Amino acid sequence: MLRSHNNSLVLFGLIFILLTTAGAHSWVEQLMVIAPNGTFVGSPGYPRGNVLRTDSSFSDTAMVNLIPPNGRPNKILRSDSLCKQTQQKQTQKSKDSPRLQASPGAAIALRFQENGHVTLPQNQVGKPHNRGTVYVYGTTQPKENEKLLNVHGVWNKNGTGGDRRGVLLSTQNFDDGRCYQVNSGGISQKRQAEFPHEADQLMGGDLWCQQDIALPFEAPSGQPYTLYWVWDWPTAPRADPGLPEGKQEIYTTCMDVDVVDSTVPSHSRIQMRYIEDQSLNRAAIPSQFAEIMGYRGSRRTGAVSSPSSSVVVAVGTPPASPVISPVATVTTFVTVTVSPTVCS
Repeated sequence: MLRSHNNSLVLFGLIFILLTTAGAHSWVEQLMVIAPNGTFVGSPGYPRGNVLRTDSSFSDTAMVNLIPPNGRPNKILRSDSLCKQTQQKQTQKSKDSPRLQASPGAAIALRFQENGHVTLPQNQVGKPHNRGTVYVYGTTQPKENEKLLNVHGVWNKNGTGGDRRGVLLSTQNFDDGRCYQVNSGGISQKRQAEFPHEADQLMGGDLWCQQDIALPFEAPSGQPYTLYWVWDWPTAPRADPGLPEGKQEIYTTCMDVDVVDSTVPSHSRIQMRYIEDQSLNRAAIPSQFAEIMGYRGSRRTGAVSSPSSSVVVAVGTPPASPVISPVATVTTFVTVTVSPTVCS
């Protein structure tokens, strides 16, 4: 009898997921520092104005920022703010959701849920095969009422775009190649078999997506470094009979990282290799990790300097457009600093 009852609960939960996925959207839920072996280390950080899922006041609407908003003509305006109203100031909502702390040049994982957008593509027709593209922009000079069109598609990797206040740090597929929501869809079933992990309190049985980035080496210590996460999730024209002109759909998350001095002497260095077969609950995406380790190099010499290190490692040319890359192994010399988190 008990087994039958439990099976009924599981079935009910699965039906609930399938019915509600189309209405669930995504945002950056957590930031983690990535160690040189590809493992998350230290305490997590959170976006501005974060509301934890365990908070009694939590709802998707508390964290989702859709541009253009529902109920308005489907056109992005020059006046559209990049950040949700609750994320326009450089403040944290509570001591339970502090900023991440990291040293200049540190590798960081931005973690988010796929909510069926990857594993149940049939729920929304006309969407990109890569499930949309995610961009991360960085700046030391954020504006309280930052406008989307002053940053997105304007700031570039060289820092010469627009008003030159910021840079494009990363462009990746929304689908990181292995994340999944547990459901009965074929993609989910395949990935659950290919990328198993132990269910934990944070993700449950799901495996969250991530976008791995590197803070700039020149990020000044002692002040916040702002990150803007932008997920471009359009619907193609004529793919959906109800949307003959297609649909613009952009989601954003705004967050800050407290940049701290490295406590490791500048002459010290650690050689590490990405650990294959490590727990996926706390692991970077190998291909993205390899890319950011190489992307930090000098464009003139084709070399990369590690944080607080004199070691130089040869690297390849980064891809020009977002792709789901094969698993890669990277060996490098880096220093990662993890400090206790504080609430702003």
